[in-house]
Amino acid sequence: MFRGFGTLLNVVTVLVGSGIGVLVGHRLPARTRDVVTDALGLMTLLIAAFSAFAVRDRELVQAVGSSAPMLIVLAALVLGGVAGSLLRFETRLEDLGHALQRRLAASAASAERRRFVEGFVTASLVFCVGPLTVLGSLSDGLGNGFEQLALKAVLDGFAAIAFAASFGWGVAACALSVLVIQGSLTGLGALAGEFLSLAQVSALTATGGLVLVGVGLRLLRIKQLPVGDLLPALIFAPALTGLVTALGLPGTTP
Repeated sequence: MFRGFGTLLNVVTVLVGSGIGVLVGHRLPARTRDVVTDALGLMTLLIAAFSAFAVRDRELVQAVGSSAPMLIVLAALVLGGVAGSLLRFETRLEDLGHALQRRLAASAASAERRRFVEGFVTASLVFCVGPLTVLGSLSDGLGNGFEQLALKAVLDGFAAIAFAASFGWGVAACALSVLVIQGSLTGLGALAGEFLSLAQVSALTATGGLVLVGVGLRLLRIKQLPVGDLLPALIFAPALTGLVTALGLPGTTP
């Protein structure tokens, strides 16, 4: 499939889910929704495992040695987690969403318009502010496949049914937000792939896989990890790989 297919699939599921939600209402029983979420959580862990296995990619091992990849991923997660927690990434994203929601809803003139705006803003935040949005879009742009965005598309489709049952067609309008934000991140991933080495892409993919484990644990309601705070690790992973390679540390190739 072409790069960007995952985003287009996500847009379609949001539109279809919104249409179903408007037509049939919020009729899925809680038990059914929980089972679907659990299945998606297990699938997330499977995708995460395949991504994390990139830590053994030949290009990465040849560039930094056989023992360094694990240490690079570990250092990226630790440094990224420290940076993200100090900068309060996850909290700031949530605060931004709440502030945007209050401001736009307050500016709406009529009750129907407020309902439309609230549905648009709420769904946009849920569908566009999260680890899968960043991880999936970058992975798609880097040419690693659209599986993560396909998983997100299914999640968003079911969520759109519930949101549209309450807020109406404003939820369908957020498909534009998904297209713009995820499309931009996919483009960024494609550009990054032009100047990142294969070893750096492998380190980024492996680190992203472990971050994705956190998403799976949240979906399975095992532990609510602050996954948003770990996102800076995606910057540290390729940077550390480039640094280790440039320094020519023992076990690396020149």
